Amino acid sequence: MTNRYWIGILAVTAFVAGGADPTDAREKMRDRLRERLAERMGADEGPKVPGGETISYGSDPLQMLDIWRAKGAKGPTPLVVFVHGGGWKRGSKDNATGRFKPEHYPAAGYAFASINYRLVPDATVEQQAADVASAVKALVNRADGLGIDRRRVVLMGHSAGAHLVALVGTDERYLKSAGLSFADISGVIPIDGAAYDVPAQMKDGPPIMQATYGQAFGTNPTRQKALSPTAHAIAPNAPQFLLLYVQRADGVRQAEALAAALTAGGSRVEKGSFPGEGLKGHAEINRRLGDPAYAPTAAVDAWLKRVFAR
Repeated sequence: MTNRYWIGILAVTAFVAGGADPTDAREKMRDRLRERLAERMGADEGPKVPGGETISYGSDPLQMLDIWRAKGAKGPTPLVVFVHGGGWKRGSKDNATGRFKPEHYPAAGYAFASINYRLVPDATVEQQAADVASAVKALVNRADGLGIDRRRVVLMGHSAGAHLVALVGTDERYLKSAGLSFADISGVIPIDGAAYDVPAQMKDGPPIMQATYGQAFGTNPTRQKALSPTAHAIAPNAPQFLLLYVQRADGVRQAEALAAALTAGGSRVEKGSFPGEGLKGHAEINRRLGDPAYAPTAAVDAWLKRVFAR
């Protein structure tokens, strides 16, 4: 047996010896395990990619973003805005962007930005979606100075970030509150999210994630529906979506349901289904996206080329 096993047994034994309920001790251990796993999801390999500029888009310390300009640009360039994951309560642009994206997309001729946003429980998911829209607005307002083509902007997000970009891309209230609209967004790339239909995910999703969902979305069915991109997708949406996912049963199920709803709502939708299972596959698709040797990179490159074509 591993050292971690015996450490866990000793921790439970000590906890119980102190008069605690062993069931509570096991649950606390599970929570710690979830925390450690989530911290590793999509974590960067190596130091932060140099050459980025940091911009504040609000008064909160977490309302910050980094932007890397397109390499060799001779005029305004398209912009890809990335939103990190972390269960709506953790993660940052510094540890959950992946090391390939800030190099690959500028080399391909696009500006690339990665944002922070306020986190649960200090902020609500509604405020997080508002932060995504506000970050885009801050970049658009600085378009001339940053060399950005404000008419060609794509949102990209992983895990909880996939949910947030899908929500902003289907519920126009967040963009309108920031002085923008769907006309300002060329497309959306949600990467291996699984909370596009919040009530369904809270009913059928992995038991290990239910506490996280409960903290983020609460128990009110009306609020859960309001935070579900699938529920908004029948209305006007961002014009184009590329849904990327690996072979997690709930992720596949939720992505396919969102794709069907978006298509019915008039958006052009493409799907990219790739190998990978469990947390390992979920982390890999974020960590390796932008790596030329990784298949999803070519799929995203081809899609961006079509979406950004004039």
